[in-house]
Amino acid sequence: MKKVALLGLSLLFTLGALAQETKTTKEAKKVTTEQAEKNKKELERKKAEHEKKVATAKKNHAKKVNEGKEEIAKAKKETDEKVSKAKKDVKSNSASEKGEAHSAAGKAKAAANKTEAKAKTDAKAKATETKAKVKKSAAEEKEELKETAASKAAEKKVKDKVTGEYKGKKVFTGPKGGKYYINKNGNKTYID
Repeated sequence: MKKVALLGLSLLFTLGALAQETKTTKEAKKVTTEQAEKNKKELERKKAEHEKKVATAKKNHAKKVNEGKEEIAKAKKETDEKVSKAKKDVKSNSASEKGEAHSAAGKAKAAANKTEAKAKTDAKAKATETKAKVKKSAAEEKEELKETAASKAAEKKVKDKVTGEYKGKKVFTGPKGGKYYINKNGNKTYID
């Protein structure tokens, strides 16, 4: 019976000792929660910046599309004016004059169609250019958001001098003069 009681007491003592958190464990949990909060705030800030960039890019895109539509309308108006002028010139009855008038009207219409087509292609080019900028900025933003805690921790550990910025990252100069930055994996990437 004594052995059973001693075994029970030793078991309770062991569980009691294991149930207590150590000071370092508490500190580690506190640091990780603080780091998680900082990362979350940074992510939200970057997301808001990205949304602003996308909104301005969309606004620019809409503006360029409207400019293209205006150019198309202007070209159509010019075409109609040229055609109506050519029709007015065709008032005589002779066959050769009518043929010349039709020819002139056709040439005017062809020229107007060319300017209209050019305006459309210019508008499309402007639209695709702005869309590419939006996609590029979104891709850059995603890549920037992928920065891990490892890369941030590696930057803090570096004792070299910060000498500038490259692709949005701090540039460090090593003891022998080599220039590098810390990539998203926390490794040094040297610059020419």
